[in-house]
Amino acid sequence: MFNPNLWVKNIVTQQGPEATISLVGRVFLAYLFIVAGWGKIGGYAGTAAYMESKGLPGDLLILVILLELGGGLAILLGFQTRVVALFLVLFNILTAFMFHGAPEEATSFMKNIALAGGFLYLVVYGAGRLSIDHFLEK
Repeated sequence: MFNPNLWVKNIVTQQGPEATISLVGRVFLAYLFIVAGWGKIGGYAGTAAYMESKGLPGDLLILVILLELGGGLAILLGFQTRVVALFLVLFNILTAFMFHGAPEEATSFMKNIALAGGFLYLVVYGAGRLSIDHFLEK
């Protein structure tokens, strides 16, 4: 009997497609964080003020930038992927509740939770063959 799930699995788990698809997935996850981290550098004062309006010290912004920009680049390159992804899981859950808990922020809340789910996959399965981690672990 034809099972479309197995058909897709057989295509994407071959060595070539699996490595490429893992890389594309990391690019998609990393893109948002690289752009957001870079944007916070340009809008440092405004972002720090926004954080303070939410009851957080503006001095934490440097850590946020390091995690978003540095972590995004690490995910993109597949460097220390599991550790960085774990930090991004926690970051996304915390920011979902701290900044997007109001009803009018429901879409942003769900986006952060969904991103946490994507990063959980990286924690469990790693970056794949097209990554610095793969070469370091050999």
